[in-house]
Amino acid sequence: MEPRFNHFKAAPDTDKAMSGLETYLHGGRRRVSSNSMLALAFLITSTLITISPLMAQEAITPLMSHALAGVSGKEVLMYTVGFPPGFSSPVHRHNAQVSLYVLEGSVVMQVRDGKEITLSPGQSFYESPNDIHVVSRNASSTKPAKFLVFLIKEKGAPLVIPAK
Repeated sequence: MEPRFNHFKAAPDTDKAMSGLETYLHGGRRRVSSNSMLALAFLITSTLITISPLMAQEAITPLMSHALAGVSGKEVLMYTVGFPPGFSSPVHRHNAQVSLYVLEGSVVMQVRDGKEITLSPGQSFYESPNDIHVVSRNASSTKPAKFLVFLIKEKGAPLVIPAK
């Protein structure tokens, strides 16, 4: 019988597991052997375990957005950011005045030419409009972290700008 998964290219270490995956057609119904199902379950589970950390994202919860009184064209934003365990954001900038206050867990922050610091609940951090945020990560690989952000920027400007 010719394999039905010609388009599927398994990693070399999964060839053995995939070799046992045979599907037979009987009376219009598919029957899959229990060994085949076990191999497929293992393959799917190991793929999800490998991909899941890569898919972890920060959770941003907007709390307030308002025009800054007395300063034309500026707005103030307040939001919380949740970092899942092991999360690290890419290098970026905000082109804004940014203050953050750690609520839960610990985070590691650093701006270009600055010192890397680890912040715990009750500690704060500041970024100027010219700073490049080179390190922004959860200090823990097992516990989430959460912080409050207070930001002043040009109205309509992007919140985050990728940087090198």
